[in-house]
Amino acid sequence: MTDRPLDVPYREREQSVSLERMPGRQAPVYGTEIEPETELFTINMGPHHPATHGVLRLLLTLEGEIVRSLTPIIGYVHTGIEKSCEDQAYWKVIPFVERMDYLAYYFNAQAFCMAVERLVDEEVPPRAQYLRVIHLELNRIASHLFWLGTSALDLGAISLLWYALRDREKILDIFEMSSGQRLHPRYFQVGGVVEDIPPGFEQKVRAFLPDMASRIDQYEAILDRNEILLQRLKHVGQVPLETLLGLGVTGPLLRAAGHPWDLRKAMPYSSYDHFDFKIPIGTQGDHYDRYRVRMAEMRESLKIVEQALDGLPEGPYITDNRKIALPPRHELATSMEALIHHFKLVTEGFRVPPGEVYVAIESPRGELGCFIVADGSAKPARVHMRDPSFVNLQMLRHMAEGRLIADLVAGVAMLDPILGGIDR
Repeated sequence: MTDRPLDVPYREREQSVSLERMPGRQAPVYGTEIEPETELFTINMGPHHPATHGVLRLLLTLEGEIVRSLTPIIGYVHTGIEKSCEDQAYWKVIPFVERMDYLAYYFNAQAFCMAVERLVDEEVPPRAQYLRVIHLELNRIASHLFWLGTSALDLGAISLLWYALRDREKILDIFEMSSGQRLHPRYFQVGGVVEDIPPGFEQKVRAFLPDMASRIDQYEAILDRNEILLQRLKHVGQVPLETLLGLGVTGPLLRAAGHPWDLRKAMPYSSYDHFDFKIPIGTQGDHYDRYRVRMAEMRESLKIVEQALDGLPEGPYITDNRKIALPPRHELATSMEALIHHFKLVTEGFRVPPGEVYVAIESPRGELGCFIVADGSAKPARVHMRDPSFVNLQMLRHMAEGRLIADLVAGVAMLDPILGGIDR
């Protein structure tokens, strides 16, 4: 480490050479080496690079090891998801949107389902809202665990990757119990959830909660005693709060700068106003605060899940409006009306009155919004997602310029970008 300000160009660097005295060898020579200010070169970091957390290309102008300018270049995993949604019936869109932020698939489905429910003016049963919250908060922990493991790997704490993925596997096992799928489960449905939780689900979640809390303690004990990691996080990558607000940055990156904005508190949805939890915030707005905020968020998610299990209401898990929700499977063998509704929904879908709506929720990376334009047909005329990774990527330049390229690696890790959501 050096005390020389990183935002000052290299001008003159004194070099000292220390050699052992050897017979017949001259004493070392001490001198200076001049590096011109104009010695700049441009390189590509990515798009295939282990430290970019996806297919992200960064065009860097370097002066020595100092980043002088940075331009993100995206689009390498563009899949046309939004356009594809316009060719699908509303209920068939859910598997498409789940694959944008592929680490937070429940959040993508939640935003889309809430937008459609608002267009058709449908109320979700209380039990379904609580079941959604349970899966959302478990998904938030799973997403943060993946961030924790990969970020620690970038910074040299290799063992933590295996520890974090081990605990994430337990959450995926829970998802498999409720939906039959570990990833992209399509469990959320317009009007509620596909099925009620199976026997043993609650017991497995309750056993996971204290175990996960102790794991977080272990992770913090490992990382907060790693002096190399602390030097790479503390007082590094600070961005003024006004800059973050001007860029539209949300989520842990904004809260780490001291602004307690969380849509679960500011604009409660899906019964989040029923739960008691705190919004962790930082004081310095550096990489260390971004790490600490996410660790604290996992603890708060555990509290929310426990409260949701304690207060889980009885009743239906999906709306009884057969115009938008599939009838229970057991009715198909005994009710002709149920069979007709099932056939029409599967083949034609349901029609949504003309209008437009925007719904925003708090994903693990910030504000995830869904904008839908309905034209009265069974297919959306327009689906657009406000993905937080796309917006938050703007702050990378402010974190990296004028600092070492090694700090850029830490910056990308703390940014936690998901390129599937950025490119869409």
